[in-house]
Amino acid sequence: MSKRKGNPSGRPARSSKKKVPWIVVAAFGFFAVVAVGVIWLAPPTVSPEEADVVVYKTATCGCCRKWVDHLRDHDLSVAVVNVRETQTVQQRLEVPSDFGSCHTAKAGDYFVEGHVPADLVQRLLVERPEHIRGIAVPGMPIGSPGMEGPNPVEYEVLSVDAQGEVAVYATRKGRQTPQ
Repeated sequence: MSKRKGNPSGRPARSSKKKVPWIVVAAFGFFAVVAVGVIWLAPPTVSPEEADVVVYKTATCGCCRKWVDHLRDHDLSVAVVNVRETQTVQQRLEVPSDFGSCHTAKAGDYFVEGHVPADLVQRLLVERPEHIRGIAVPGMPIGSPGMEGPNPVEYEVLSVDAQGEVAVYATRKGRQTPQ
């Protein structure tokens, strides 16, 4: 057996490269798979110019997120704009102050305030009534889209015309949270 130069023990010289522990490699692989899955499963990003509905909401509101999902589940393309507060948007779109909700949307030339069912947003976009500025569900009625829960209530979806007159656009019975 020949001895290597500079290694008096005769054992093969150790590599100066450190081995990466298997747990680090496994963790990196796991997080890479999760990241790809999140990106792949995320709803497609739509620009506000291309969207059927542009929703203005705060980043942390859970019921707003559920309402956006409700709209997407009903084949509406939705762009989301996170804002610090919605009052500025409500003023710009001329939403009556007593109709204010946690999110405000623009659908075509109309405002959509609160937890309005998707089929009524679709109806508004198809019919395009000239006398209406927007529709709203004042408050946050239990059972409205994004507010599903026990003991749903019947609620009104109101329309507002150019003169600020309010009328009942539709009446709905809320839905319970699926068990």
